[in-house]
Amino acid sequence: MSIKNPTPNDLAIYTAIIIALSNAFMTGLVLFFSKNFNWFSLLISTLFIAGISYFVVARVLKQFIYKRIRVIYKAIHTFKRSKTESASQINLRRHIIDEAEQEVLNWAKSNKDEIDDLKKLEEYRRNFLGNISHELKTPIFNIPGYLYTLIDGDIDDNQITQRYLNRAASNVERLNTIVQDLEQISRLEGGQLEMELHRFDVQALVQEIYDEIEIKAQENEIALQFKEGNNRAFHAIGDREQIRQVLTNLISNSVKYGKKGGTTRTGFYNMENQVLVEISDNGIGISEEHLPHLFDRFYRVDKGRSRNSGGTGLGLSIVKHIVEAHEQTINVRSRINVGSTFGFTLKKG
Repeated sequence: MSIKNPTPNDLAIYTAIIIALSNAFMTGLVLFFSKNFNWFSLLISTLFIAGISYFVVARVLKQFIYKRIRVIYKAIHTFKRSKTESASQINLRRHIIDEAEQEVLNWAKSNKDEIDDLKKLEEYRRNFLGNISHELKTPIFNIPGYLYTLIDGDIDDNQITQRYLNRAASNVERLNTIVQDLEQISRLEGGQLEMELHRFDVQALVQEIYDEIEIKAQENEIALQFKEGNNRAFHAIGDREQIRQVLTNLISNSVKYGKKGGTTRTGFYNMENQVLVEISDNGIGISEEHLPHLFDRFYRVDKGRSRNSGGTGLGLSIVKHIVEAHEQTINVRSRINVGSTFGFTLKKG
């Protein structure tokens, strides 16, 4: 029995002892002065009173605790408790009040976490709707402008006609790209994108991408390299075409936002059961405030430059979803005017 933190059973025992001793003291005084004192009778009566007191107090405590606990559980639990449950099922030897208090605290914390998550989702939804409206507004506004200009009289000027039709077609392609990217994200989030997992050489895949964007890299005066000791095969397991999309996006971004005369390097690191792939550059870098949001849909660090470069703002979000669909992780490290490093893992082949 604990005096500092008693159970209901302890309280019933303490109360019964106090009542029994008080009764024994008063009865003893009466018997003593009546000159009819008997130790055996006093002991029997004391034990009897103690037993009755314990039974009554325990019964009262059970009813009291049951009513209070039942109200608490009705308030915090979503499931309906059985009507057959009664006070007799309460175990007075346990710290029932402490347990109920802890359950209430856990319930409150769970509700707070749920509310915080809902607030974040609501904020994300508002931002998403605002961003997608902004992304779609420009091409949707431009296309009718070009077409109506031609309809209103400039269609006979072949030079203007060709220029405006090209601009309208470019905006249609942008709309189509946004819709396709959104559709891909939706399939990834819904687990509807079927992946073909095979063993493949990641280093060879990166070399293919280097060859594809070599001209763009030369225009930006960016050197495409592998980190020292990485000019060899590194095998991983995954959907090669999906990982191609991941690498193409990360390497293209590195070239797009790199400094003139800069370098984009890809490195591979053997881990216990994984291969870590890192794409690093010494470009303009990303400030710390933007890093937590880089993989959000339509999030842009440099809104004007990103939009003018033809990006939809969905690339990194797709990259994150593809990596997570492989049950792997992606992260980013960056400092302004120092450069950025994007790293993701793949299951080792």
